[in-house]
Parts: sequence; structure tokens; C-alpha cells
Amino acid sequence: MLYAITGLDVPDSLARRQASRPAHVARLQALQEQGRLMLAGPFPAIDAEDPGTAGYTGSLIVAEFASLAEAQTWANEEPYLAGGVYAHINVRPFRKTFPS
Repeated sequence: MLYAITGLDVPDSLARRQASRPAHVARLQALQEQGRLMLAGPFPAIDAEDPGTAGYTGSLIVAEFASLAEAQTWANEEPYLAGGVYAHINVRPFRKTFPS
């Protein structure tokens, strides 16, 4: 099943985000190589493709896991959480409807 994982950044997270990014991206690449990653990306803090020093307010990951418990375990090991980027992570079941 698919799960939507949303992380909410702490204020002024950009430097922490940059420091933790290599480990974060490596985990996403592993999911992609396994064919389990549907999409992933950050929420810019301003209405811009590249927000520069404004940074980001959080992230969204949609990926396939065997269960909610497995998705939650994966999310709890997120480098952005360990690195102090995320204040909170939420994991919810997700049902893709479109595009079909």
C-alpha cells in the first residue's frame, strides 16, 4: 500500500537540512531503486522553485510499504528527523486515484 509521509520543518531549518540532505537523499534513492518511491520533494517557504535562503517548510514523500507500521518505522529513521530538520513527521495511508 502507499503511504504519504509529511515532515514539518522547525523554523530556520535550512542549514540543518543541507547538512542532513546526503543521508536523506540516499534513503530516497534506495526506495526508488526498489520501485517503491512514487514522489518526493520539499515545500518551499515562498512561491518559488528555488526559495534560496527562505528555505523550506517541510517535505512530502509518497512511497509503498507493506504496512503502516513499516512506513512509520521507516519515517522514524529519517535523517531529517535525527538532524533536527523536522519538528514532526506524519504517516498516513494514501490511495492514488489520478493519474490512472
